[in-house]
Amino acid sequence: MDCCAPDVDAAPLDQRSNDEELRLASRDIGGGLRQTELAIPGIHCGGCVQRIERTLDKLPGVVKSRVNLSTKRATIHWRAGKTPPPFISTLSAIGFEAHLYDRGTGEKDNILSELLRALAVAGFAASNIMLLSVAIWSGAEPATRDLFHWISALIALPALAYSGRIFFRSAWSSLRHGQTNMDVPISIGVLLAFGLSLYETLHHGPHAYFDASISLLFFLLIGRTLDHMMRERARTAVKSLARLAPRGALIRQTDGTNAYLPVNAIMPGMTILLAAGERVPVDARVVTGQSDLDCSLVSGESVPQQASAGFLLQAGTLNLTGPLTIVATAAAKDSFLAEMVRMMETAESGRSHYRRIADRASRLYAPVVHLTALLTFIGWMIATGDVHQSLTVAIGVLIITCPCALGLAVPMVHVVAARRLFEDGIMVKDGSALERIAEVDTVVFDKTGTITLGDPQLAGGDRIDDETLALAAAIASYSRHPYSRALAAEGARRRCPPVALSGVSELPGSGLEANVGATVYRLGRSAWALANADPKLPDPYLASVVLSKNGHALATFVFKDGLRSEAREAVAALARDGLTLEILSGDREEPVGRLASELGIPHISSVSPGGKAQHIATMAAGGRKVLMVGDGLNDTPALVAAHASIAPASAIDIGRNAADFVFLRESLMAVPQVIATARHAARLVRENLVLAVAYNLVAVPIAVLGYVTPLIAALAMSGSSLVVVANALRLHGSRRTKDRTVSSRRFSAVPQAPLKSTR
Repeated sequence: MDCCAPDVDAAPLDQRSNDEELRLASRDIGGGLRQTELAIPGIHCGGCVQRIERTLDKLPGVVKSRVNLSTKRATIHWRAGKTPPPFISTLSAIGFEAHLYDRGTGEKDNILSELLRALAVAGFAASNIMLLSVAIWSGAEPATRDLFHWISALIALPALAYSGRIFFRSAWSSLRHGQTNMDVPISIGVLLAFGLSLYETLHHGPHAYFDASISLLFFLLIGRTLDHMMRERARTAVKSLARLAPRGALIRQTDGTNAYLPVNAIMPGMTILLAAGERVPVDARVVTGQSDLDCSLVSGESVPQQASAGFLLQAGTLNLTGPLTIVATAAAKDSFLAEMVRMMETAESGRSHYRRIADRASRLYAPVVHLTALLTFIGWMIATGDVHQSLTVAIGVLIITCPCALGLAVPMVHVVAARRLFEDGIMVKDGSALERIAEVDTVVFDKTGTITLGDPQLAGGDRIDDETLALAAAIASYSRHPYSRALAAEGARRRCPPVALSGVSELPGSGLEANVGATVYRLGRSAWALANADPKLPDPYLASVVLSKNGHALATFVFKDGLRSEAREAVAALARDGLTLEILSGDREEPVGRLASELGIPHISSVSPGGKAQHIATMAAGGRKVLMVGDGLNDTPALVAAHASIAPASAIDIGRNAADFVFLRESLMAVPQVIATARHAARLVRENLVLAVAYNLVAVPIAVLGYVTPLIAALAMSGSSLVVVANALRLHGSRRTKDRTVSSRRFSAVPQAPLKSTR
């Protein structure tokens, strides 16, 4: 277990009122159960997660517990009774300080800065001690040798105390609770090497191993720091909801006055005045007014919806064109956004049960190392009866088996992979995500904003004459509607001259009206703009806006949400790799069906956010490992529930935070590229683990037989670490330019193949 500074999200408990505060902080989840969330800043690895869950599950009244490694939080379901189970005292007894989790405050993690300072001190000390050691190896006189040994001791002691505390605290905390972890053999080996070196120095011995102990710390801190940096990129997306939801709303009170209330103070039945451009603060129903709504972030619907009296609104929906008077139908804690939080937390807890390769490899390491060193000491004592010799050999075994190579095997590959992906415009947030995405066999795409750009563009704009486009663009510039913005952008691109307008007004849900002299122009829905309107749209996949002059049509502007760059190539590449593909969208059947048919992918449309997460969970229960690619709020529970997830940089904050990867460029080829890089990284991780194990199989017998001094053991350990680092760097060096050229040729040459269905 790694010690951490107390989480600032955590609220310290008054011991005299623990039970009452726990009860007040818990939430009733029905069925006689309550849910409590605890912040546990001392969680370090998968072994910590298992110990905490096993301990909590044994408490009377606890139904189940889930621990999230990335957020360092435990979610506990317990049966409501007179006295809550003693969560905090029980966790304290096994070495984990726990506090009530408070979502409302900020979060700051000081561990990385502590690791970097320790790494800098260890590196400085190791380099200086090594310079002194070189002078000793070169044949220094005994007096000079003793002086250099004492100088080395003076450098090593403060470095050992400062840099080694990262491991010493963790080892002591584990030992005093009757447990062991990887930091125990590290601490024992470092302290024994320093102690033996000090003994040799006091007795004018020819050998001292200060360089071995400090170099050991230096290499171990490299691995620990890299691993922590990758883990810290995994951030919960729940807190981003606070930025998406409004802080409050304008409320019409019973006496007719208006007052601004924070969103948590809005209760069902309150009347809210919602201006154009504002997001709906809580679930509500429209009382008066008409407007167009942007529901794409909530439902995935790409076409703005018209809202009038009686229309039900979900929290997070954006009001586009007109003011609305709405009545709250739910409090903030029961709204759509709150339900999203609960779904995401449940999904995050499930994902946190994934065990990283390093965590799995390290579970048996500590007891094996301890037993090997102990048996070595006992064997040499029986054979020679020399305590000094036996201890020296045992220390050599501890050092040579130190998990430097194992500690670097995984994080080094992940850091190199993250750098390579970053150079290609892809951000990696967590090392475990690289392991998970290498295992996926199914890719599920959202439509709007993911396969398509989520930004309507004017189709066939070049066929419209400049005068008509200039008039339409001038009128459209007065509106926030997505189609109006697209028209205005096309006018700016074509450098259309300005048009003098008067009396411009917008009728929410219908369109814009403007005058040029005595002529009335309308830009909007055909049923409103034309005297004799044809209600049919030219194509169910396309949407149109009509420009009319005194009720007669001048032009029809057609809009289409274009495909993301290289979408077809990405789909073809994924299909060739044997992955099962599917489109899962909250949008209407017509646009989803047309796009799916165009790409040859099975699809499901009009799916709610909860339905998406449930669909992912159903596939996971069937043994599939799903990669979710999405961008909207409605995709967020599915992004978290999936085995791995990717979002474009254009996604909302919460979508980017929920995803494991974010691609910064427009091309959808980022998806097969991430999978290919992750699979290559997984091969290198396995190779590194094999190298680390092979090194121990060769080195340990030699050390046990007494042919290795602690100094030689430290050099061998350093050499194994360098081999692991060099192998990891192969990932960055293999840019595979040739393979990309071949792939691009295959994209243009291979016809679209039918894809496997998940339905």
